[in-house]
Amino acid sequence: MPGPPKTPTQLRMLRGNPGHEAIPRGEPKPRGYDKVPPPPSRLKDEARDEWLRLAPELHRLGLLTVADIAPLMLYCDAYGTWCEAQDAMTAIKADDPHHFGLLTRTERGIAANALVKIARDAAHDLLRYAQEFGFTPASRTRISGGASAEPESKFGELLAN
Repeated sequence: MPGPPKTPTQLRMLRGNPGHEAIPRGEPKPRGYDKVPPPPSRLKDEARDEWLRLAPELHRLGLLTVADIAPLMLYCDAYGTWCEAQDAMTAIKADDPHHFGLLTRTERGIAANALVKIARDAAHDLLRYAQEFGFTPASRTRISGGASAEPESKFGELLAN
C-alpha cells in the first residue's frame, strides 16, 4: 500500500518537521523569485484577482518557485471557473423561483443543471490544489511560520542584537 503522498520538504520545514524525518539530501530546489511574479496573461477576471491575492503570501513564505507557477495557475483557473459557474447559477436563480437554478428543462423533462456539476468539480479542484499549498484550515494548522515572535531562548534576543 503506497500510503499518503509525500509532503514537499519546504512545507514540512514550515510545519516544523513534525515526523522528525531526515531532510533529503540533493533534493532539487527550484529557483525562487526576487519579487512576486505577475499573473500569467491567460488568467482573466477572478482567476487573475486570486493570483494577485495569493502570490505575494506564497512568495513571502518561500513557496513560490518557477516550478510552482503552473499549479498556482491551475488553482486560480479553477477558482475563476467556480466563480463563473456560481455567477451563472445566480443569474438563472433570479428567473427560477421554484428550482433556484439547480434544475433545467430539457427535451426529456427536468434535469440537473450542468452548472452545478461544473461548480462542484471546480470546488473539488480548488480544495485539492489548496491542500498542496497549505491553504485549507487543516493543512494550515500543520504549518508554523518561519520567524517566531518569541526568541528561541531567553538569551536569543540578546544574541540577535
